Amino acid sequence: MMFICFYLHTHQPWRIKKYSIFDIGKNPDYFDEQKNREYLQRIVKKSYLPTNKILLDLIRKTNGRFKVSLSITGTLLEQLEKYFPEVVESFQKLVQTDCCELISETYYHSLAGLHATDEFKAQIRQQQKKLKDVFGVLPRVFRNTELMLNNQVAGIAEQMGFKAILAEGADHILGWKSPNFIYRAKNKKIRLFLRNYRLSDDVAFRFSTRTWTQWPLTAEKYSQWLNSHHGTGEIINLFMDYETFGEHQWEDTGIFEFLKTWPAETLKHPDTCFTTPSRALAILEPKAELDFPQTVSWADTERDASAWLGNKMQQQAFSDLYDLENSVKTIRRKNLLNDWRKLQTADHFYYMCTKWFSDGDVHKYFNPHESPYEAFISFMNILRDLEMRVENKQQRSN
Repeated sequence: MMFICFYLHTHQPWRIKKYSIFDIGKNPDYFDEQKNREYLQRIVKKSYLPTNKILLDLIRKTNGRFKVSLSITGTLLEQLEKYFPEVVESFQKLVQTDCCELISETYYHSLAGLHATDEFKAQIRQQQKKLKDVFGVLPRVFRNTELMLNNQVAGIAEQMGFKAILAEGADHILGWKSPNFIYRAKNKKIRLFLRNYRLSDDVAFRFSTRTWTQWPLTAEKYSQWLNSHHGTGEIINLFMDYETFGEHQWEDTGIFEFLKTWPAETLKHPDTCFTTPSRALAILEPKAELDFPQTVSWADTERDASAWLGNKMQQQAFSDLYDLENSVKTIRRKNLLNDWRKLQTADHFYYMCTKWFSDGDVHKYFNPHESPYEAFISFMNILRDLEMRVENKQQRSN
C-alpha cells in the first residue's frame, strides 16, 4: 500500500507600512491595513474560496477517500475573521468532514524557534488555543515556520506533546535514504514526515513553466509518477503553499482543473490511498533515525535559514527584535506585546533578503517594499519606535 499525504500551508502576514525616521515617536500604527486587506481580498477570490470548494467536492465525490491536511496561521485567521469570515466558514466545513487534519505551528509564523525557546512555546500554545476556539480541535502534529527543523526544535515539539513534525526531505540529511518513509528524530520518539520536494515542487513551482521538459503536467502523468513509487516507499508527502492554487499558479494555467482530477486519477491504483499524518501514525512505523544538527527549511536551493537570516541586515533586525523580549513581557501591555509579536513574522525578514538569482522571483512575491533595503529601514525605524514606547512605559511604572 502507498499512502499520499497532501498538506497545504496557509498564511498571510500583517505587512508593515513604509515607516520613515520622522515617524519615530509619533506614529505607533505600524501595519498597512489597507494594503493587507487588498492583498487578502485578491487571494481570497483567486485562491482560498475556489480551492476550498474544490477540496470539499473532492472529499464528497470520493466518499472520503481523498484527504488533505492544512495549517492556518493565527495572523491569517485574525485577518479572515475581520475581513472575510466566509473563508473561515469554508475552512470549518472542510475540517468537519473528518477528512481534513489541522496541523499546528507558531501563531505568528515566526522564527522564535531559532532563538527564543519560551516565546516559541508561548506562540505554539497561542496557536493551539486559536485552533481549538475556531475549529474545536487540538492538533497533535506540528510544523515549524517554513518547515524549519533542527534537533532542538524537534525536542521542544516532543516535550509539548506533539506526536509528529513535518520537515523537508533534504538530500544532505537523507543521504541515500528516501523521503517516502516515516522517520524518527534523533534520540527522540517524535516522528518525522519528510516532504518529497521534487514531486511537491513539480506542482508548486514548475506547473506553468513552459520551458520545463515535463510541461504540461497532466493529472494522468502526475498520477503515474506517484504510483511508480509502489515497492520503493510507503508514504509520499506532498507539501506546498495553499496559494499554489490560484495565486502562485493562476487559474488560466489549468491548475484548478489539475487539482480536480489528479486525486481521482491517482486513486485508480487499487493500492494507493490518501492519508493524514495522524492516520499514518497509526499504521506506519519509522524506518530509521534522522539527525538535524543544523536548521533545515523548505525554502530556496540551500534548504536552510539563509532566506531569513543570511545577510547582515536580517541578522541585525532579528537580534534587535529579540533583545526587546524581556522588556516587552515585563511591562505586560497587551498592545505592545501584540505589536512585538507581529514583527516576529518571518515575512518581514524574507523581504530583506538579497538573494536575487535562482530564488529572486520567489522573494519578490507579495512584497510591499521596493527593495530589501527599504524593508530593513522601515522595520528598524518601527523597532526604534517600539523601543521608545517600551521605555516610556518603564519610566511611568517607576
